[in-house]
Amino acid sequence: MQVTRDQRHKPRITASYRIETPLDIEQAAVAMAGEQSSGTFLRLEGETDELRERHAARVESVVRLETVATPSLSGALPGKHYACAAITLSWPLENIGTSLPNLLATILGNLTELRELSGIRLTDITLPNDFINAFAGPQFSINGTRRLTGVANGPLIGTIIKPSVGLSPEATADLVKQLVEAGIDFIKDDELIADPPYSPLAKRVPAVMRVIEEHAQHTGRKPMYAFNITGDIDEMRQRHDLVRDHGGTCVMASVNWIGMASLVGLRRHSELPIHGHRNGWGMFYRHPQIGMSYRAYQVLLRLAGADHLHVNGLGSKFAESNGSVIDSASACLTPLQEGSSRDDRAMPVFSSAQTIHQAHATFAALQSTDLIYTCGGGIMGHPHGAAAGCRSIHAAWQAATRGVALEDYAKEEPDLAVALRAFRRPFSG
Repeated sequence: MQVTRDQRHKPRITASYRIETPLDIEQAAVAMAGEQSSGTFLRLEGETDELRERHAARVESVVRLETVATPSLSGALPGKHYACAAITLSWPLENIGTSLPNLLATILGNLTELRELSGIRLTDITLPNDFINAFAGPQFSINGTRRLTGVANGPLIGTIIKPSVGLSPEATADLVKQLVEAGIDFIKDDELIADPPYSPLAKRVPAVMRVIEEHAQHTGRKPMYAFNITGDIDEMRQRHDLVRDHGGTCVMASVNWIGMASLVGLRRHSELPIHGHRNGWGMFYRHPQIGMSYRAYQVLLRLAGADHLHVNGLGSKFAESNGSVIDSASACLTPLQEGSSRDDRAMPVFSSAQTIHQAHATFAALQSTDLIYTCGGGIMGHPHGAAAGCRSIHAAWQAATRGVALEDYAKEEPDLAVALRAFRRPFSG
């Protein structure tokens, strides 16, 4: 079928995939395009040439990769072997409009269940400006986060309230007092605590903010606390207002469980930065032949309005490779539109067993300090206490940005010297 010049110049959404199939790869690509646009298992009377020209998905490219002997996923058509390929499809924006849920239904949706595929992974998305501009995107991004915390340069050094569960509002506030006095820039609730009976937000928010406001009055510096407001959309709006009304400067949500539409709704309501916690992310990335890459995932979350996004950390306790972590952080720092005046970057959040040891490698790989570096045990587990832990992490990052080895920098930084003995190496390389 010939595509007219008019259709060629209409805005299109492009998605890239890694697939595995027992079929000829071109045949599999056509099946994908048909399933996710005008096609079905037979040609229907209403499926005119004009309709197909206007609305059909197109196969933009097919690149053959390796061949494997056994299928990665069950339920696929049987075959003698299974070919892997990089596939790119595109759809007219007209099919979807500017809707994140319907975008996902189109570019992933039923593709995950096709018998023609024994593997399907979304690897990237390219969206037309008309789609991007329909969303407000991050409200505060990096510059707004720096303004609110008073940290003009370097990473924001942060931590997580531990133990994760069980602390009363008063006990949480006592711990926050220690941390803000220690010089912390950023504190967050754990994802396991939102509004439980033992520590309801209505009590935890005022208790914590009294401590932070008193600290700000004495020092002129107000650390950021990300309160976990995860819930249904009405609950999140109410919890956001509670945080705002007590002088809070950040809210947090578990983005995989509230869903894209709820994140968009929260962004429309929010007057505070939204800290996007990605717990559950392992379901998307741990098998190479299913799910989606973080490059595709973070585009959706930034459009929906997340100002900060978790990316794991180097040498962490989790399964993700160091290369994947850095690629994820780099993606968050890459504007969605070249040359746009709008800052739609998200601040990457490094976490999971981060200590003084990962600072050099993180800076060398990312070549940026536009990040939040959260350390739990790396701060709280310092032998001389949380204040010394904070100073040691700040010193490690100063050494990294100045190109000085930790051991050499530690000669002038006693807290760093102690941390070098206490934290010998990351969990993994």
